[in-house]
Amino acid sequence: MNDGHDRIFAAIAAIPRGRVASYGAIAARAGLPGRARLVGKLLGEVPDGMVLPWYRVLRSSGQIAFMPGSRGFREQTRLLKAEGIEVKKGRVALSRFGLDGDLDHALWGMP
Repeated sequence: MNDGHDRIFAAIAAIPRGRVASYGAIAARAGLPGRARLVGKLLGEVPDGMVLPWYRVLRSSGQIAFMPGSRGFREQTRLLKAEGIEVKKGRVALSRFGLDGDLDHALWGMP
């Protein structure tokens, strides 16, 4: 595995409980801006034994990438809701739950 891949996996692993990040934000945090598709590709190739909070990674719109109604969509929705993340019509408000969301919300829990 190369260093860029390791950094992507580390960035995904660092997403805290109750927060989400877009594929592009993960790529940028890994030092690979513009490589959002690589993040998606690597999520499909996670090495055996590596446990990642894959379900915290969403499209830049906050939308779940799986087809609505699919097994993956239902599982991701279930896991996000279990962490208190609000999912409406397959979308999460990045302004509220995203890593780069409003600082006041992150500190004080304000809407």
